[in-house]
Amino acid sequence: MLRIDVAHDAFALTDVFTISRGARTQADVLTVCLRGGGQAGRGECVPYARYGETLDNVRAQISALPGNVARDSLQHMLPPGAARNAVDCAFWDLAAKQAGKRVWDLLGLPAPKPVVTAFTLSLDTPAAMQAQATRHRHRPLLKIKLGTADDMPRLEAVRRGAPDAAIIVDANEGWTADIYADLAPHLIRLGVRMVEQPLPAGADDFLAEIARPLPVCADESCHDRASLPGLVGKYDMVNIKLDKTGGLTEALALRESALAAGFDVMVGCMVGSSLAMAPATLVAQGLAYSDLDGPLLLAEDRPIPLHFDDRGVHPPAAALWG
Repeated sequence: MLRIDVAHDAFALTDVFTISRGARTQADVLTVCLRGGGQAGRGECVPYARYGETLDNVRAQISALPGNVARDSLQHMLPPGAARNAVDCAFWDLAAKQAGKRVWDLLGLPAPKPVVTAFTLSLDTPAAMQAQATRHRHRPLLKIKLGTADDMPRLEAVRRGAPDAAIIVDANEGWTADIYADLAPHLIRLGVRMVEQPLPAGADDFLAEIARPLPVCADESCHDRASLPGLVGKYDMVNIKLDKTGGLTEALALRESALAAGFDVMVGCMVGSSLAMAPATLVAQGLAYSDLDGPLLLAEDRPIPLHFDDRGVHPPAAALWG
């Protein structure tokens, strides 16, 4: 029998983090610890209000699991989402510790390498976003949070602040079809490489009616493998987040299915600690884009954090996860 413990942890952010849906000053996460066979495995999730999740209802889902739950049965006992993610990743960590091996060895995968990650610029005034861009212009890839009707000055300001950086844009469902149609040529003119979720999920049929010289990535529209059929013809790429897929198990399966269906793939994250990003470094290997910068936005992190340098985010130490 397993012992399942759930704890609420809060990590202060270095700066206020703002997207089109709101702002936050700390990352509130749930940490799951599975104990069995003399070992303990950990996983982290970030409950997300956009998907009807709260700290309380996700904790309740996890706490209701029986002590005889296994990783395979978990996939049917909980739906895709934050609760299943934390438990699934804790199962993988526990299995690695029990076997005395790394998770990638258990999965039969090559040892992961460092992966270049985007660094996210929070939604703000044009002047503030230009200052952010100038401060981080040395980074190889910047991700800009937009999603309002007045985004052109912000975009221009970021490009002034970081004239040589590669840029991707995330609208977080904040635009209408008319706004996106007006902005798209300017995104291309300013060298934007990709745009993420420009329209609300469920109101994105317009994307199938237009040419897409600028690749469009599904985020809120893509959760797990069941999402893929509805994305064909509208999106060129999917963003895999473990808090959406419900863990590493489904994330790896979604990656393979998406690539086989002809989608490019990026790996993203919610704003969480290094423990949340660690499993995603396995999924991120060899993909078009990675956005695993959550720990870079924190003023504090786990005691043994992920290592970031000019090569990107490195795979986790065994003492952190896996």
